[in-house]
Amino acid sequence: MIYSEVSTPVGLPPPLRGRVGERGMPHDEVSEIQRHRAKRLRREMTRAETLLWRYLKADRLAGLAFRRQTPMGHYVADFVAHSRKLIVELDGESHDFEERIRHDERRDQWFASRGYRVLRFTNDDVMKNLEGVVLSILEAAEQAAPLSLTLPRKGGGNPSSDASLTDDESGVSHGVEEA
Repeated sequence: MIYSEVSTPVGLPPPLRGRVGERGMPHDEVSEIQRHRAKRLRREMTRAETLLWRYLKADRLAGLAFRRQTPMGHYVADFVAHSRKLIVELDGESHDFEERIRHDERRDQWFASRGYRVLRFTNDDVMKNLEGVVLSILEAAEQAAPLSLTLPRKGGGNPSSDASLTDDESGVSHGVEEA
């Protein structure tokens, strides 16, 4: 308990830990069926998924944290980098049928409505041009990079255009020797 200035007890929320519903992180609800399906898909990854996962796991691709076979709503995304709102999907031959294409479009729209960009590759793309697929993912991740916010300098404002970053108001340079 923490007391405010007027000695009124203020209850603090419990620390974030556990799963959703157990004081965990505020993620979208995912059904137990989806969780089990994702676990099964992680155990039964295709050869192409396994090859691509070797590049994406453990922050190997430019330090991006990807998760594999991640349940999101009613779907399971093959690979997700939440920090860049990027989803990578690998499609097999079953995705060539009209009905499957329409399903993929609905799925992509659902992800997009939550701010995610979806990249789709075929298993054949990964098997024949793994490096090209990885480069495409890296380029997309760089485009999705969050904006870098610059903080104001100590003392506020920007230095004048004629002042050096190493000079103080007196114009004396500190700690920088001239060659």
